[in-house]
Amino acid sequence: QVQLVESRGGLVQAGGSLRLSCAASGRTFSSYAMGWFRQAPGKEREFVGVISASGGRTYFADSVKGRFTMSRDNAKNTVYLQMNSLKPEDTAVYYCAAGNYGGYPSNYAYWGQGTQVTVSS
Repeated sequence: QVQLVESRGGLVQAGGSLRLSCAASGRTFSSYAMGWFRQAPGKEREFVGVISASGGRTYFADSVKGRFTMSRDNAKNTVYLQMNSLKPEDTAVYYCAAGNYGGYPSNYAYWGQGTQVTVSS
C-alpha cells in the first residue's frame, strides 16, 4: 500500500513557475514509476508526465513538453513536478500517482488527493 500526498498548489501568473511535490509513504516507493495527471473542470483526467522507478527515464505530454520536468528522490520518497512558462490552460487539479510506467490512468494503482494549480492571464 502506498499513500501519496501532494504539496499545496497555488495561484501563479502566466509565464511563472511552480514546483509540486508528492510524498509517498511505504518502503516500496523506489519500485514504482510515478506519474502526474491533471483535470480541469468539465474535462477528463489528462496525462502530464511520468518518471521511471529509477528516475532515469521521463516522458511528457506534448502540451507540457519543454516546459515541465520531473525528478525524484527515492531516499526521501518524493517526486517533483517542475512547471515553467505556465499558461492559463495549465489550470487544473494536479494528481500524482504510483504504478507502472505509462500514460494512462489505468497504469497507476495509487493516487494522491490532488492539488489545485491556477494560472492567471
